[in-house]
Amino acid sequence: MNTYKTAEIAHHIGIHPNTVRLYEELGLIPKPDREANGYRVFTDFHMEQFKFARTALKVEVLQNGLRKKAIDIIKISALGDFDSAIQLTESYLQQIKREQRNAEEAIRIAKQLLSGSKQGRDSIFFTRKETADHLQISMDALRNWEMNGLLTVKRKQNGYRMYTDEDIRLLKIISSLRCANYSLAAILRMLSALSSNPQANIRQVIDTPKESDDIISVCDKLLTSLQNAKKNAQSMLIQLEKMKNQFKTNPTL
Repeated sequence: MNTYKTAEIAHHIGIHPNTVRLYEELGLIPKPDREANGYRVFTDFHMEQFKFARTALKVEVLQNGLRKKAIDIIKISALGDFDSAIQLTESYLQQIKREQRNAEEAIRIAKQLLSGSKQGRDSIFFTRKETADHLQISMDALRNWEMNGLLTVKRKQNGYRMYTDEDIRLLKIISSLRCANYSLAAILRMLSALSSNPQANIRQVIDTPKESDDIISVCDKLLTSLQNAKKNAQSMLIQLEKMKNQFKTNPTL
């Protein structure tokens, strides 16, 4: 089996030598042997494990524990337990697919609610507590959405907020999208687009930040990140099978 120095690994993978050491500290690769002079000695298994880790960590923005699960998979692979890593990756892939379905379903619900009849709107008024109870969300969530500009609520003369039928419909849309892990920035982007163009493509708008958006918004592309995560997970399975066959026993030797 071939051996490599830290600089050789870093050059081949395209990372800084300090990143090589960081991967070792985090347990993302097995601890390399050391020469008498203290220099690390990496093997072909280390090289493949670095490639595997890079694939697993390509997508930056993930939710519902997906990022942690990806890191767990990397650590298990680093131990040479490829069967367990494969099993966990298959579960990881299924979770990504569920997240994708939830994201698409939230858009479908939003479209359905937006296309619903507006007849009789503003005919019923709800207090904040009644609204929260009706939608089964917390009052803190309502406050947060209002503070972030997702909706503007009218007030009575006594200063209390009053939520109309139209507000409830809008809140249902926001709630559905939030449950599917769309960010507040993405939802606000969609609502702003719809206010100026009711025929706007919801799916496209919510997944396409403007060039002028800040870095957090630009990174927020849920549909795209999930699709990329799915592709990466499929690649991870291929890499794990390859490593399993290549390093059947004593992978660090």
